[in-house]
Amino acid sequence: MKVADIRKLSTAELATECSKLRDEITEMRRRLYSGEMQNVRILRSKRKDLARMLTVMSEQLAKETM
Repeated sequence: MKVADIRKLSTAELATECSKLRDEITEMRRRLYSGEMQNVRILRSKRKDLARMLTVMSEQLAKETM
């Protein structure tokens, strides 16, 4: 997901998307360790998406508190 798309979401939507991504990452890690999944790059891209969402969410929360 691109940063421009992430910035359009509200903080509540970002929180739900972050929890979904965390669940996906957990499931992907389980599949990776059990040998069901071979492609590690998908997991890496999901982690980066999560980091982008958390960064934008913290920026939005900082603006709301000011």
